[in-house]
Amino acid sequence: MSFSLSDTIAAIATPPGEGAIGIIRLSGPEAISIVDGLFAGKNLQAQPTHTLHFGKIKDGARVVDEVVVSLYKGPKSYTGEDVVEISCHGSNYVINEVLALCMASGARMAKPGEFTMRAFMKGKMDLTQAEAVADLIASQSGAAHKAAIHNLRGGFSNDLKHMRDQLITFSALIELELDFSQEDVEFADRTQFYALIARITTATQELLQSFRLGNVIRNGVSVAIIGSPNAGKSTLLNALLNEERAIVSEIAGTTRDTIEETLNINGILFRIIDTAGIRAHSLDTIELKGMERSREAMDKADIVVYLFDVRETEHTVFTNQIREFEEKGLKYLLAGNKTDIANIDEVKEGLKDTTAPIIYLSAKNKENINQVKDALYNLVAGGLIKQEGTIITNARHYGALQEMLKSLQDIKTGLDTNLPGDLISLDIRNCLYYMGEITGEITTEDKLDYIFSKFCIGK
Repeated sequence: MSFSLSDTIAAIATPPGEGAIGIIRLSGPEAISIVDGLFAGKNLQAQPTHTLHFGKIKDGARVVDEVVVSLYKGPKSYTGEDVVEISCHGSNYVINEVLALCMASGARMAKPGEFTMRAFMKGKMDLTQAEAVADLIASQSGAAHKAAIHNLRGGFSNDLKHMRDQLITFSALIELELDFSQEDVEFADRTQFYALIARITTATQELLQSFRLGNVIRNGVSVAIIGSPNAGKSTLLNALLNEERAIVSEIAGTTRDTIEETLNINGILFRIIDTAGIRAHSLDTIELKGMERSREAMDKADIVVYLFDVRETEHTVFTNQIREFEEKGLKYLLAGNKTDIANIDEVKEGLKDTTAPIIYLSAKNKENINQVKDALYNLVAGGLIKQEGTIITNARHYGALQEMLKSLQDIKTGLDTNLPGDLISLDIRNCLYYMGEITGEITTEDKLDYIFSKFCIGK
């Protein structure tokens, strides 16, 4: 997929479906003249930028709709070009009629991400900010929104720019030394350079470490609730969601298949999966299939909540289950249910040798449900979600940062072993290259095509 900057593009900028308002967006050198030819009202080409105009869109003598036209003349627009937005009524018929008239008048259909691509190519934003636009559109939680807004406002870009500027300064000084190699002069203070490399290395490591949290913020967390039949797994799901989502019955084995719902806890999305009960033996073919799916859900989950009936716990079974979690490297949470009908003191005494912490609850009475939510949140985020600064949510950024870190280590090794300035300079250039890859200062058309093809049309 290739992009052109010389023509005028158009697309519907609002989601599919009926609504009060629909928006058709145009960008390019003919955007204003194309709309002006369809607009019955003021002469749009004579109007100042950043103004709104009410009138009619007409196809010859036929009135298609009454609209409001927004004008944004380049370079003071999203794309840096002339941009026009036509706000019409949200009928699918009307929106597509207006778009078809724009196309017939000389515009072409925009490709996915082409508006933002033009903003990037015109220098209105760098690549991290452009990618943050897509992240902001896709955000489904407060944490994802916060991370996207931070990057859209240039938070990550500024971090990289500060590191890049300092590294370029030292690179220039080292390369200047090469011009005076016969005179044995040293323009770059090695002590200060060591300190700079240490600071940039620390900052890069912190960014890399943030990716685990960033991945959680971007993709959410899958949580499988497992346990024996009739332990109360469906009741716990309902209590967490605060609604009757799963069928609950006293009959063991009521849940035969997995049920998945989404829960927002402190700005992070958790995908809660209620599974069929797991027991040692069953002759029921459907139940066996349900148990198989339960184990698959357990193995794929980011966190497993092992729910057990506090009245029926056998210590050996309990211990074996914990051992299985740890052998598979699974994060898990132990929850003892039905404390409303059990002697909790006796239960705690019987499980006092269990090393893993246990949350005791009554899913039926919704007691200690908030403790379960807090424990889930702390397993993946803890207090990190409240940290200010950049959180890496993009795998492309993560890969480039890993290469940056390798280059920084090579620079330090070169300094430690007194490598010649020309060799150290090469390592510095490698580091600068990967910084530039992140922001888009160094990139290829194929890579840009891939990145922007994932955007929605109209953005």
